[in-house]
Amino acid sequence: MRRVVVTGLGVVSPNGVGVQAFLHALREGISGITFQQRMRDLNFTCQVMGVPQVAGETIASVLSPEQMRATNSCMRFTALAGVECWKDAGLPWELGVQNRPVDWNTGIVFGNGLGGMDTIAERVVPLTSSGQLRRLGSTVAEQIMSSNTSALLGGILGVGGQVSSNSSACATGTEAMINAFRQIQHGYADRMLAGAAESSSEYTAACFDCMRVTARGFNETPQGASRPLSASASGFVPAAGAGALHLESLESAERRGARIYAEILGAAMNCGGQREGGSITAANPVGVRRCVRQALEQSQLTGTDIDYINGHLTATGADPKEIDNLQCSLNVDDNDFPWINSTKSMIGHALGASGAIECVATILQLHHGFIHPSINCEDLHPAVGRIASRVVRARRAASLQTALKTSFGFGDVNACIVFSKWNGRRNDFVN
Repeated sequence: MRRVVVTGLGVVSPNGVGVQAFLHALREGISGITFQQRMRDLNFTCQVMGVPQVAGETIASVLSPEQMRATNSCMRFTALAGVECWKDAGLPWELGVQNRPVDWNTGIVFGNGLGGMDTIAERVVPLTSSGQLRRLGSTVAEQIMSSNTSALLGGILGVGGQVSSNSSACATGTEAMINAFRQIQHGYADRMLAGAAESSSEYTAACFDCMRVTARGFNETPQGASRPLSASASGFVPAAGAGALHLESLESAERRGARIYAEILGAAMNCGGQREGGSITAANPVGVRRCVRQALEQSQLTGTDIDYINGHLTATGADPKEIDNLQCSLNVDDNDFPWINSTKSMIGHALGASGAIECVATILQLHHGFIHPSINCEDLHPAVGRIASRVVRARRAASLQTALKTSFGFGDVNACIVFSKWNGRRNDFVN
């Protein structure tokens, strides 16, 4: 088994486009949730959303005019995060340069939840229904296919290894990291670009608004709407964006002299089978606990070795259950529970992209030695009051060594990954 490290980061988030802007927002506890007049006009219950603010010239820095016309918001977020990540890893890239040889030793796993939703809703359905098929254009198929994210990046970067997309609801982004991690671990690739994206479409948000699982009562105060771990949480805030990590074998990184952010120590994925309390929308607690324990076992760690958890924590009734499952999995007392926060408190729930964006947030905190605040939980939910001292509600400096990132998705699917800060040496507790 080869050791795998993280050598590049890229992000498009509602509270910051680009790693430096995102890092600043995390440090300062800045929310990216805004009121959306379009959602009010359409009679949404939740009229706030986390939408990345991306300038046209920013997108034009990574996509040609022809590519711009052939992409939707999910693909554009993918291109921005993916190219930033690639360049951050110290790899060569220039817009419009297509004569570089194929990189046969690098692959891509870049997922999405409903990445073609805006194209389907805004063009395919109305034009087809009105008999105007010829107006659809020749690029519509590539915009709605499930692999639109990875296919776009594969061509932009000239990658010759596995290039594919995954989709496992809200676990998609973290699952992409794990799939890429295993590709390198087993020697199928030297480098992998991994991540996920989600479109900024009210049509995606509508699918959850009708379920009454999105935030209610905060339309006039959007920055207070996303409230994980709060007693007054009323549901999640839909969001969009993309996150990307460049994973690499330790040997490849050392050979290139690459800057290393972190090491992946272990990971696990499973499904609760929609049994024992699990369903299409709820987690089987046994499945969650098995997933976390398997990730710890692969990492050769115990629960007391984990310094920090970036939780899935969506601001729904599942939050207290998540804390219970984590505590049981780690087998730690209340006072030994790791520090925990929710990046969703600032950006909302980016669905398929959430795990990828939150992996970037986790590594930035490890690398820079701080824990960002979990905002809007001053009124902590009484069911998690026992670990109140471990919920980070104001930014704190912290010498973190290990971090756990969890993601859970519709279908009772679970994903968990363990990161370790890179200290310029080989950690003693790793194979």
